[in-house]
Amino acid sequence: MIARYAGVIVDGKVEALDRVFSYRIPAALADRIRPGVRVRVPFGKGDHEKAGYVVTLSDRTDVPDEKIKDLLGVKDLTGDAAEIRVALAAWMRGEYGCTMSQALKVCLPPAKAAQVRIQRILHLAADRDQAKALLAEAERKKHHAKARLIAALIEDPSVPQSAVTGRLQITRPTIDALVRDGVIRVEEREITGPAQPETERVKITLNPDQQHIADEIWQGYTHGDSRPSLIYGITGSGKTEIYLELMERVIAQGKQVILLIPEISLTYQTLMRFYRRLGHRVSYVHSRLTPAEKAEQFARAADGEIDVMIGPRSALFTPFAKLGCIIVDEEHDDAYQSDQTPRYHAVETAFHLGELTGSLVIAGSATPSIDRYDRAMKGELRLFSLTRRAHEGALLPDVTVCDMREEMKNKNRSIFSAPLWEAIEGCLERHEQMMLFLNRRGFSGFVSCRSCGTPLTCPHCDISLTAHRDGRLRCHYCGYTRILPKQCPVCGSEYLAGFGMGTEKAEELVKQAFPGIRTLRMDADTTSGKDGHSQILRAFGAGEADVLIGTQMIVKGHDFPAVTLVGILMADLSLYSADYRASEKTFGLLTQAAGRAGRADLPGQVIIQTYNPEHYAIQCAALQDYPAFYEQEIAYRQLMHYPPCGYLMNVQFASPDERTAERAADDCAAFLKRQPETSAYKMAVIGPGSPHVSKIKDQYYRHLIVKAEDKTALAALREAILRREAGPRVWLTCEIR
Repeated sequence: MIARYAGVIVDGKVEALDRVFSYRIPAALADRIRPGVRVRVPFGKGDHEKAGYVVTLSDRTDVPDEKIKDLLGVKDLTGDAAEIRVALAAWMRGEYGCTMSQALKVCLPPAKAAQVRIQRILHLAADRDQAKALLAEAERKKHHAKARLIAALIEDPSVPQSAVTGRLQITRPTIDALVRDGVIRVEEREITGPAQPETERVKITLNPDQQHIADEIWQGYTHGDSRPSLIYGITGSGKTEIYLELMERVIAQGKQVILLIPEISLTYQTLMRFYRRLGHRVSYVHSRLTPAEKAEQFARAADGEIDVMIGPRSALFTPFAKLGCIIVDEEHDDAYQSDQTPRYHAVETAFHLGELTGSLVIAGSATPSIDRYDRAMKGELRLFSLTRRAHEGALLPDVTVCDMREEMKNKNRSIFSAPLWEAIEGCLERHEQMMLFLNRRGFSGFVSCRSCGTPLTCPHCDISLTAHRDGRLRCHYCGYTRILPKQCPVCGSEYLAGFGMGTEKAEELVKQAFPGIRTLRMDADTTSGKDGHSQILRAFGAGEADVLIGTQMIVKGHDFPAVTLVGILMADLSLYSADYRASEKTFGLLTQAAGRAGRADLPGQVIIQTYNPEHYAIQCAALQDYPAFYEQEIAYRQLMHYPPCGYLMNVQFASPDERTAERAADDCAAFLKRQPETSAYKMAVIGPGSPHVSKIKDQYYRHLIVKAEDKTALAALREAILRREAGPRVWLTCEIR
């Protein structure tokens, strides 16, 4: 669709920014106008020239032609950090269908009163031999916090206090006690300007493959190739070393860096890896910081006190004045998709922010998203591949796919196939570590009456309750809990039983099958406390357990050299979900899980247990062959016109009254079918119907899907939907993929 009109918000007070004015796009500007671009417009009765931001494009407008004015031109950004973020908010408004004020709340950091800031650095005062003796004593007395801090300082004799209090969960009294004992000393310094690193930086020599990619990316960037780069690197191939090399080059130019990583990967060890290479002008944010703590970190960034901000998607909006590089690690991760308005995707938003600021943008993954890999294949992104593991001598693990149907035929009804049982025994004999991956938490998947077949469900959500070992049933959507009843609430039968299996049950079965085995479990239940996941990972890394059992949390980028075995208990769990990306998600989870084994000198082994061993997602994951998976998956997407071979708009309605939600969805479907865009651009309206979970927290949901090949026309249709009154007590969201 050729856009003839632009919807523009004119610079002014924030509360007026949601007013959109229509302007005609002159032919000379047609190639330069897109959402988020800053333009010059005639405004008001006197046609005074003002600046504004394009938020929508359309081929028609309801404004009479004689009242439409032409855009005057494109206005370059001045480079001011606040101005750039207003432009980013304008782009987000047009891209994600939110209001300007909603986008601004995300893009602009919270204000914080100016104050004198003190940086505290912890130094190891004792020599290393004394420190090791003190560490052994602390571990013997089970002084876990002291042990964590002493161990961290043995590894890094000088660290910022913020790193150990945040990621190691060390309290001030623990620090004060070690200061009194002469184990550590604290240096306090008022921050008045750029600070120098406190310790000598560690330089790592890249291998030839890593060096080639780093040089190619840098050369393209310095010679004007503004395309983002996508690094596809198998698990353990050393993508982080490339990031560090490029970050160092950007910082040497006096510019700043944003590094996005999934929050589960934001561990103390990860932070120290960057501190050791880049010095102490590194900071981080995460979801468990208080608003004041987060505002403090953003204030430090705005004042030029740090060079690098690390964190999940919210770190993207760090107010750096000289942003020079944005890196998105594990770019495939679903955590980069916001589930609250504005429903932005951090990777695509990072690409646009890089365009606005002229920054180097890099995304990396062992299992890239189909959308972005497809863009790379079309030349829209620069594609680089790492096909060998970085550690000398480390090879991809041997993978065995076990057909659980055959295990059943052989009278094996346990959760362990014969190959997995044998592999666990061998791992224990060699005193090596292992991981068991099961992407479902709890003790059993659901509880049902064996007499009448009625499952026990949540009264607030359309979902079965999950049984836990403490005798309680829990809803994993709203948090509702209840005691497991002794009788069926429908027929009074006493025969209530759990079906399916979660991580809690798996841990119990492992202990029963292998007496004396030391286990750790990592799921949403065991990591609900502050830095719970960091404590579990630290304990496992310290060799305090033989096996780590968990959900997808355990497969996201962790590097444990002693892990030689990964068992995947139910590989099919995500394969048949109600999502067109089910195969992509399954391939990603299995590949990432398999990649945890054999990352150092010890060879790795992976056992995948499945009831569908022929599926291409499982076959390609076993071979760690992403290109082969992409070829089969993209053929399926082309056949079905699913993204990236088409566009989908999910229009969702929610209301505390079920009939109200149904009526709003029916009215919207009828409205869409009457719109000229629907027939002109051959859009298909599917539904309305109920989503997979139709009730959450006492809200009833209905949705409909619109399939289209033209994104601009679909965006115009979304604007029309959002302009309509959905009805009283109805919450509407409209998301385009």
